[in-house]
Amino acid sequence: MKKIGTLFIILLIFFAGGCTNDFEEINEDPNRIAEISPATLLNPIIYGLASHGANRSDAITFNLMQVSVPFPSVSGGLHRYDVSLGIGNSSWDNYYKWLQNIKEMHAAATLREDNNYTAIALTLNAYAYANLTDLFGPVPMKKAVSAEEGILTPKFDSQEEIYTTILSDLEKANTLYDLDQAMVYESDILFGNDIERWRKFTNSLHMRLLLRISNRSNTNAFAKLSTMVQNPTKYPVFENTEESAILQVTGITPNVSPWGRPQDFRLSTKISSFFLDNLNQWEDPRRPIIATQANIEDQTIGYKGIPSAYAGNESQFTYNASTFEIKQVENPMKIYLLPFSEVAFIKAELAQRGYIGNPELHYTNGVKAAMEQLGAELPEGYFDNPLTNYNGSLEQIMIQKYYALYFVDYQQWFEYRRTGFPTLPTTEAMFNDAKMPSRLFYPSDLAIGNAPGYRQALEMLGGKDDINVKVWWDTVD
Repeated sequence: MKKIGTLFIILLIFFAGGCTNDFEEINEDPNRIAEISPATLLNPIIYGLASHGANRSDAITFNLMQVSVPFPSVSGGLHRYDVSLGIGNSSWDNYYKWLQNIKEMHAAATLREDNNYTAIALTLNAYAYANLTDLFGPVPMKKAVSAEEGILTPKFDSQEEIYTTILSDLEKANTLYDLDQAMVYESDILFGNDIERWRKFTNSLHMRLLLRISNRSNTNAFAKLSTMVQNPTKYPVFENTEESAILQVTGITPNVSPWGRPQDFRLSTKISSFFLDNLNQWEDPRRPIIATQANIEDQTIGYKGIPSAYAGNESQFTYNASTFEIKQVENPMKIYLLPFSEVAFIKAELAQRGYIGNPELHYTNGVKAAMEQLGAELPEGYFDNPLTNYNGSLEQIMIQKYYALYFVDYQQWFEYRRTGFPTLPTTEAMFNDAKMPSRLFYPSDLAIGNAPGYRQALEMLGGKDDINVKVWWDTVD
């Protein structure tokens, strides 16, 4: 019995030791990723940012910028500049969600010393923070997405600090790309692991953001933009529509339309008179791609919209106005992050201001590309129309850029705030003294969830969380 007991103890110690030695290996879950690679996060980040941008373009930008109008809507509504307190909540939450993932992607790329993925992470970080700060003004950045480090109430950074950081990051990213080093992981859904196109996206975004802050003369933004344009080898940018940052939604899960019910895209919605009237005057080929024709009973009457912020009852409109073509949000579809047409119009503005040459060339390139990205062709004689023929004004460039930025997240609104163009009609039914809002309210729970940061943000905004407080780069009266 003593021998048996001793043997049992020896065997127990042996197996206990063996189990201890193999415990970590045995305890691994085969259904979970043991180590995150940069590519593990990249596609979800791209899709998340793109789909949110498309959704907010429809929900917010279209209303503010008189692309569409909810109908019927006899009072209130964003198209009347009636801005609700919680309207920015989803963008705040969404951007910070993906910024957390971008931070992890950057860490994984840095750990592997993979410069291409590091450059992509820096680019996506700049893209997300730019939209976030342009929506609200000061936001947390340097200490943001740091809950794992115990920072639950991050301080806010000024918009000037944020732009200084992200522009520096884009400059760095441009130097990191290695065209001779392939992206070793699965193909990304935006550029298919084409490093050259990723680099062009980085520099095209750099141009967008420099132009955004160009009203601040101390930034020397126009001079920096000129340097970029004049050095295409050092700063390659999009050169045609095919190179654009346009996500091709395949309709194959998980890369599917953000509209689970495409019919909701045009449910109780009409296209604005302002948006269609310009296209009608130009005899523009984009109309049938974007809009349905209006009708009275069974008779079509062409493309006719509803005035944004209309006063009075909806019964005043005796026709069934144009609404959106549903194909735009059905699988397969496109989501626009930064198209070549935008780059062309940036160059057109630089030329119009005298920093580079050939303003008419860049203008016509932008118009043509804006049609191409929607699947339309530039008609012969389009520029024979005095309204479309280049007249040398910034206003004409911006009205065409307005259409180039159709469905590009918040960019129409941001560019309006920067330039005051296009000139949008106002009505007596508008709220806010018929003034375009300059920003969104902070999320309604921020004053409780991050009280010190919220107080700091208000100080930077002049003491109040108000939609008429201009952000740092917005100097237009």
